[in-house]
Amino acid sequence: MKKKKIALITGITGQDGAYLAKFLLKKKYKVVGIKRRTSTINTIRIDDIYEEQLNNKQNNFILKYGDVTDPANIYSLINEILPDEIYNLAAQSHVQVSFATPLYTTMTNSLGVINILESIKELRAKKKIKY
Repeated sequence: MKKKKIALITGITGQDGAYLAKFLLKKKYKVVGIKRRTSTINTIRIDDIYEEQLNNKQNNFILKYGDVTDPANIYSLINEILPDEIYNLAAQSHVQVSFATPLYTTMTNSLGVINILESIKELRAKKKIKY
């Protein structure tokens, strides 16, 4: 029996992250999504995935809290999950918010990628991860 592939998706609560999660679940992947802790719950795009998983008594979709701007947190999550593939869709995409918080926007959109790549590099002896 073939081992189920594990996909890690950052930015899973966004439009593209939600569509990607649904696509990968149909391909029989286990999907782990990373979501930032925020003061409001923003899971409307993935709520139907939870419902479908519960109705079918499946455990192929997991949501974890994390932030790509925190290198230790990202390393810890990737080390725990050891995914086969990583899809980085985390970004600050709201134009007005990006002007109001330029440093955080830069950290998320640029340094977040570096944090993920550095984690993959550090863990390469444990597992080869596609990104």
